[in-house]
Amino acid sequence: MMVGHAMLAFAVATAVTARWWSRERALAFGLVAGAFAAVPDVDMLYAVFGLAQVGLASVWTMTDAFWSSSHVVHRAVTHSLVVGVIAAVAFAASVVGRGGNRTYATDGGNVTDDPRLADATAGNWSRLVAVSLVTGLAAVAYVESGLLGGAVMLAFLVAGLAVAAVASRATDFGPRAVFAAALVGLLTHPFGDVFTGAPPRFLYPLDFRLLTERVVLLSDPTLNLLAVFGVELGTIWLAGYVYLRATDRRVLSHVDTRAAFGVAYAIAAVAMPAPTMEVSYHFVFSILAVGAVGVAPNLLPSRPMMSADFHEAVTWVITGLTAVSVAALTYTLVYVVYPLP
Repeated sequence: MMVGHAMLAFAVATAVTARWWSRERALAFGLVAGAFAAVPDVDMLYAVFGLAQVGLASVWTMTDAFWSSSHVVHRAVTHSLVVGVIAAVAFAASVVGRGGNRTYATDGGNVTDDPRLADATAGNWSRLVAVSLVTGLAAVAYVESGLLGGAVMLAFLVAGLAVAAVASRATDFGPRAVFAAALVGLLTHPFGDVFTGAPPRFLYPLDFRLLTERVVLLSDPTLNLLAVFGVELGTIWLAGYVYLRATDRRVLSHVDTRAAFGVAYAIAAVAMPAPTMEVSYHFVFSILAVGAVGVAPNLLPSRPMMSADFHEAVTWVITGLTAVSVAALTYTLVYVVYPLP
């Protein structure tokens, strides 16, 4: 779901700012927001310890160990709206006085009026605020969730500070823009997790829980998984549409006819066990592999049936996404008409 989180934040941030900013600036803001949206899932690093404990074993044993370990802290300390707001302030404060390539006019060499001195002073105080907030959040997580919680919170904050630093150096975004991008990314992320696994702790470290069970869209476990997968695809399509619109492109101009090969995935509905939210690896990995048709022309000596310009990366992505969407739709239709026992 990490891709979906980033895509949603990118779509929202770009679509909103494109009304007032230039295309390039709006897209850059969307990328920064998308990067911040991926930061909360840094808590999945702890799952590596679960894999280390079982060593080399069967695929199912390793995947069970991975997810069991991840649930110890996943969607808790880093998926809180409360933590997100405070962290966004820390990330913005950390870049005060650092962003942009500024040029200053001098007035008779009067260095006491040089605005760079004011920037340096403001930057020092702001970085002190950032350090205080980071330390405070890590301490709260340690008290509430022990050493593991504190370590995960610290990893989350370091990742966010890194995104903020890169954004301030690679763009002209100041603290306000970084703060806004961080808010979009961090506050949209938890809502994308309500359909899968344990629901996030939206108000951590407070004990009050907004949700105690994941949201189930359909009663049939396989159709529910397909519906959630459809939501994920829809989010990616939304981001793709926003990008194409911002760059004055049309969707259909970048869908090659080879996307129709996704229809062949319908056979998987009768050839594989029906997937559920608990056991979905065989479905997810195989259907995502269908997207390889987007770059397939690079591996072929000729290109029959190909209508779009496959040399353009945008066409590769949109064609692959279309193929996966066609595969999901045909799989669903076959499953509904001929459900597996």
